[in-house]
Amino acid sequence: MLIAGVGLHPFGRFAGRTATDLGVVAVRAALAEAGITRRDQFQATFCGTAYGGVASGHKVLGALGLTGGPIVDVEAGCASGAAALALGVAAIDSGQADTVLVFGIEKMPKGMIRSSFFEPWREQAGLSATPAYFALRAQRLMRERGVTEDDLAAVVVKNRRNGVGNPDAMFRAEVTAEDVLGSRPVCGPLRLFMLCSPNEGAAAVVLRKGTGGVQLRTAVLRSHLPGNVLGEATPLAGLVDDGDIPSPTTLAADAAYEAAGIGPSDLDLVECQDTDAARELLAYEELRLCPPGDNAALLRDGTVGPGGPLPVNPSGGLLSKGEPLGASALGQVVELVRQLRGDAGARQVPGARIGLAHTVGRGANASVTIVSG
Repeated sequence: MLIAGVGLHPFGRFAGRTATDLGVVAVRAALAEAGITRRDQFQATFCGTAYGGVASGHKVLGALGLTGGPIVDVEAGCASGAAALALGVAAIDSGQADTVLVFGIEKMPKGMIRSSFFEPWREQAGLSATPAYFALRAQRLMRERGVTEDDLAAVVVKNRRNGVGNPDAMFRAEVTAEDVLGSRPVCGPLRLFMLCSPNEGAAAVVLRKGTGGVQLRTAVLRSHLPGNVLGEATPLAGLVDDGDIPSPTTLAADAAYEAAGIGPSDLDLVECQDTDAARELLAYEELRLCPPGDNAALLRDGTVGPGGPLPVNPSGGLLSKGEPLGASALGQVVELVRQLRGDAGARQVPGARIGLAHTVGRGANASVTIVSG
């Protein structure tokens, strides 16, 4: 399936601009790349957003004068854009459409992410999408996988260095390990620089039935299975022993590899969820980039760094870009498309042909998208 066009509104904070304004920028750019000028040139639209409100997709297309076809809003936390993408793929695969528009928009409230998904007692206990929950997960990773605070800092240093070359990122300055470890403690072991910033932005993709160019190999969304309270199963079944329960990320990754007919060793680059520094390290094993316990080794030996055999988050990741939930997953896809086209500028991964994007939405959803060029 051809990715015929991509568009992006930079991620950051934009006073005076609505989520609709941001979406218009991204959608207009994607449609222009795809050569679309009329609403009858695409048959369906899917919009991912978590905080956008009622009829977010309609507002964007209404501002562009492109309403008339079906417009579906989709919410799946940080994976909202990926869920919208999966619906777009299904519309084409089923024969309902030849061309679809998929986009994500968000203007995140400032401060801690709040969600009606979590009951009050979970927030009070720190078992929701908060720094406290991320810290508990990081502590477990340190205890069971030998990850250190220096490793957490190294993730930030790597991603912030990558972000320097990304004009669409919110933070474009390098930091040192000393800067990271000296930043304000939030919830041990996590410090301020180890956490991404919820922010604003938009991203758009046009899918078209056809060959040539950058191809979308698969877009998979999976939900959690009941598991350990510190795992990704944030409905929190309360089990203490994981047993052999795979995370939603691993479920999605295994399904994506099978659908695309590739394995982890075939990847040239990865854009993965780095809501906090530990989240990226955990993704290494969940995406089967390394065996369990080798998370830190993959970072320490330079494998996932710039110039390594498998660069992770060459865009700078969420630690540089920030995270507007509805646009996050599609922003990763835009980055992969630009990398595979050779249009990534200073952050270009030489010879990139196959890329993987990964998001975790609210703990209960995980997405894996694979593209090739």
